[in-house]
Amino acid sequence: MSLIEINTLSKTYESGEECVLALVDVDLKIEKGEFISVMGPSGSGKSTLLTILGGLNHPSRGEVVVDEIPIYKLPLERLADFRREYLGFIFQSFQLIPYLTVIENVMLPLAITEKSNREQVQMADGFLERMGLKGKERRLPDQLSGGEQERVAIARALVNSPPILLADEPTGNVDSKTGKEIMDLFKSLNQEGQTIIMVTHNPENVAFSSRTVQLLDGKIVGGI
Repeated sequence: MSLIEINTLSKTYESGEECVLALVDVDLKIEKGEFISVMGPSGSGKSTLLTILGGLNHPSRGEVVVDEIPIYKLPLERLADFRREYLGFIFQSFQLIPYLTVIENVMLPLAITEKSNREQVQMADGFLERMGLKGKERRLPDQLSGGEQERVAIARALVNSPPILLADEPTGNVDSKTGKEIMDLFKSLNQEGQTIIMVTHNPENVAFSSRTVQLLDGKIVGGI
């Protein structure tokens, strides 16, 4: 069985008396270790698909099965546990906590684990060093460049060693040089076995992935 199976997935948003079809009968299988790019014009359903995969947005119809777990049949408390155990999120806007230091931001996913504070610091330190941020652990986010903030966000997403990494426009807020560095990092992570699903509008990023899924008007039109 595939790591992720999406079956007849649909999502409808109601706006007043109007219904907007964000996703329409999407079927998709993703294998462990794949690096998937999701592309399509604005309004095609890319971000909706990512949030549903992330257990953050209940579909109107259909199912999402991850590691043989039908995630939207889980009770809400168990769904939260699933997100913590299986998923790392990287958002376009970084979503770092401005009053926490770099290392404190990276340690956030570990706060609800049973690991000691010393273990949490060691784990966060290790990922920050890998991201080239050694020596900047005590800085606040606004003391970093955009590329450095993105690396902090990546370290935070990875610190709990989730099987699946979800990235929403990870190079959208950085310059082209930094974007290339981030994509090189993603490629390296994928070569080590990390499963990555990335929404992107940048065709240059597609070259780093193993497969591209094209969305148009909520439907997959290529790359299955």
